[in-house]
Amino acid sequence: MGANELSMQLWRERELLEMLLFKLDEQQLLLAAGRSHWIQFAAREIDQVLDRLRSAGLARAVEVAGVAQEWGVAEEDATIKELIAHAPEGAWGDVLSDHLRALVRLTAEVEQIRDSTAEQLSGVLRATQETIAALGLETGEYTTRGDRAREDAARIIDTEM
Repeated sequence: MGANELSMQLWRERELLEMLLFKLDEQQLLLAAGRSHWIQFAAREIDQVLDRLRSAGLARAVEVAGVAQEWGVAEEDATIKELIAHAPEGAWGDVLSDHLRALVRLTAEVEQIRDSTAEQLSGVLRATQETIAALGLETGEYTTRGDRAREDAARIIDTEM
């Protein structure tokens, strides 16, 4: 463990956040293009990147703890900011500051696109519900063989979202 390993771990997290941004952007483009049948694949890929980010976060916590101990940081759960404040003379303070700025910027971008996509999905759901309601037809429920299972209206859209 050491500052070099921590820096490498922070680079991996930055790359994963960039991949997440790409996947969220891809999902948004699919929605805008009306290609909603591909959304399930984009959502699965986003979940995969999020899983990798969770693992990377745990690995970062281990590296931060090791560097904190090495640099004499008294905090048990030290943060990158605390490491920057206790960094030895040399480049490590600047390196960690650059990583922190990049991670904060990328996280803000992820939050922005996530919120925008949520609004888009909400609009798609609302439009779908309005279209179905405007049809005024009872759709019923069907079995996997295509036989009608129930005559009342199907509950195909979760209105609790």
